[in-house]
Amino acid sequence: MLVVVNQPRTNGFRIEGNVPADLLEIVKKNYGMQNVFCYDEDDNDEELNPFEMDWFKEIEAEKTPGGNLRFYRKLNKLTQKELADKLGTSMQAVSQMENGRREISGKTAKMLAGILGTSVSRFLF
Repeated sequence: MLVVVNQPRTNGFRIEGNVPADLLEIVKKNYGMQNVFCYDEDDNDEELNPFEMDWFKEIEAEKTPGGNLRFYRKLNKLTQKELADKLGTSMQAVSQMENGRREISGKTAKMLAGILGTSVSRFLF
């Protein structure tokens, strides 16, 4: 797969080879889907629609507050214990939030956003 990112006032960049889905998700988030183009190298450079790809549908289906919590915790290279210590809660509580067995309150979402450097809305429905 070839991923091309076009940005205004830049030359953009290209990622070639077996592009992992999580990397493509980060590129899409940071540069906007309208600027990201995917091509299947085996298909004569025919443009692919990432929204129709199976991996994208799987990622979208897994987007839950708990799934986002797990994603951003790992992105920040934190263990559940380290995050729990920063939140002032237990590792079990973090695990339960990640697995959807415990709801993430507004107060906790605000703390998570600050710790993990993202939007509060990522942790709320």
